[in-house]
Amino acid sequence: MPKKAKPTGNGKEEESVPCKQVKREASGRPSLLNFDSPSSLFESLISPIKVETFFKEFWEQKPLLIQRDDPSLAAYYQSLFRLSDLKSFCNQGVYYGRDVNVCRRVSGKKKVLNKGGKAHFLQLRKDFHQKRATIQFHQPQRFKDELWRIQEKLECYFGSLVGSNVYITPAGSQGLPPHYDDVEVFILQLEGEKHWRLYSPTVPLAHEYSVESEDHIGTPTHDFLLKPGDLLYFPRGTIHQAETPSGIGHSTHVTISTYQNNSWGDFLLDSISGLVFDTAKEDVALRSGMPLRMLMVETPAVATRKLSGFLRTLADRLEGRKELLSSDMKKDFIMHRLPPYYVGNGTEMLEPAFSILGKKLPRLDSIVRLQFKDHIVLTVGPEENQSDEAQQKMVYIYHSLKNLRQTHMMGKEVETEAYGLRFPLSHVDALKQIWSGSPIPVKELKLHTDEEKENLALSLWTECLIQVV
Repeated sequence: MPKKAKPTGNGKEEESVPCKQVKREASGRPSLLNFDSPSSLFESLISPIKVETFFKEFWEQKPLLIQRDDPSLAAYYQSLFRLSDLKSFCNQGVYYGRDVNVCRRVSGKKKVLNKGGKAHFLQLRKDFHQKRATIQFHQPQRFKDELWRIQEKLECYFGSLVGSNVYITPAGSQGLPPHYDDVEVFILQLEGEKHWRLYSPTVPLAHEYSVESEDHIGTPTHDFLLKPGDLLYFPRGTIHQAETPSGIGHSTHVTISTYQNNSWGDFLLDSISGLVFDTAKEDVALRSGMPLRMLMVETPAVATRKLSGFLRTLADRLEGRKELLSSDMKKDFIMHRLPPYYVGNGTEMLEPAFSILGKKLPRLDSIVRLQFKDHIVLTVGPEENQSDEAQQKMVYIYHSLKNLRQTHMMGKEVETEAYGLRFPLSHVDALKQIWSGSPIPVKELKLHTDEEKENLALSLWTECLIQVV
């Protein structure tokens, strides 16, 4: 069915804007978000765009704007975060820098107007109205249940951390100068309106954040107005700036971001060290010493050729590798992601939803099934806290059931702990049986003894990773 032309933010018809203009879709009346599964949540988030179309035409390629005219959806978006929410959050205790920033664009730069210590609502309101400052609230999913619910499902969908920031900007003001980010960005307009301008990337799929001078970014490729219920997506590296128009009150939007440090390059850096370690134990050439004084001079051509040969050897070994690939990225993701959403305050580990109290223990004659699969990773790696000579391969299971919601995406200064289990490498086939997701009798697990089978099931059950069916 052909798409109808829709006016842009500046009143022009879609056909009259450049071919790079952000795509617009007439949505009709989209339903509210569907939380039945991670995929259904994402599908409803970008409705009416089809998921296949999104990843084929837009993901990591170009922006997408979905403009909607649905009062019920606009009201739902508004419930995600309001300016009035700040008062109750301040009463709970929020701090400048960690939880909230007060800022404004001044002479092409970001000027931070933070006080110090604990933020008070009256002071925030004063800076908002008198200094025309933007209030940037960090990681609101720690406070707002519905954002926790959305972002937890999106982390399951993307397999990557999903953070968020709320920006509340008064009329006639702009909080940030033109810049680009190192994350995939989804903007949900919650309150009021915001005027957005996007520009061609200078660094496609950028790996870092950077402020750009307005003298060097050229003319906008996209120019539009976001209204409550609208959604905007753009890839990392997209240069952007936004301001609240005069005379409309204030604007509130939430930026939901993902895929930071989640590229093939990142995965290669993460995986290559373990592969080199394993290969060097079997290939004497990798254990032979470098030429004398090589670290003190420019790398000679013969050394470059030698390294190229080693890389070809590693590539051959990687293609023939059958065991699970060890990856610190997996562990880091699970350690820092949100726990599963449940009705509660999210500040205590192992709420009743994940309790084993009163539940049937697995026995040899039991049938068990994996649960919370989206919150668990299975990997193989060397035994920790052992010398290189004594290291044995182990199977590690990490999960996020005990993670704390209030520390989500709060940076390296927050202490986090990896929760999970480890088993001998001989258990890997039995674990893969369970990881298939289908119910399986304990007695059919691929282990040598009935005692090992029952102990494996009991260990997983104690961590709430399996259930008896």
